[in-house]
Amino acid sequence: MTKARTARFQIGQIVRHRIYSFRGVIFDIDPVFNNTEEWWLSIPENVRPHKDQPFYHMLAENADSEYVAYVSEQNLLPDDSGEPIRHSQVTEIFIQDESGGYRPRNPSLN
Repeated sequence: MTKARTARFQIGQIVRHRIYSFRGVIFDIDPVFNNTEEWWLSIPENVRPHKDQPFYHMLAENADSEYVAYVSEQNLLPDDSGEPIRHSQVTEIFIQDESGGYRPRNPSLN
């Protein structure tokens, strides 16, 4: 049995991947891995994350595209660039406040 840890990041926070060149805003958090075994095994073993940590659902973007990503906590860092997220679904899920942060449109869903 795996033990859930407290998530280091929060919904609405902008983060970036520590290895790959993408960033995004978190819209949901799983306390431990909650994806398919096939997905997990598709990650090369030498960089495969542990399952007993929070995993984050993100509206992600890189220089070329926008997509939804599922990323382990160990692979995320805060993004302090101050740049907004351009992902086309951001306005469906979030309201951007005056400080540039993101708040869920419907907090009761989280």
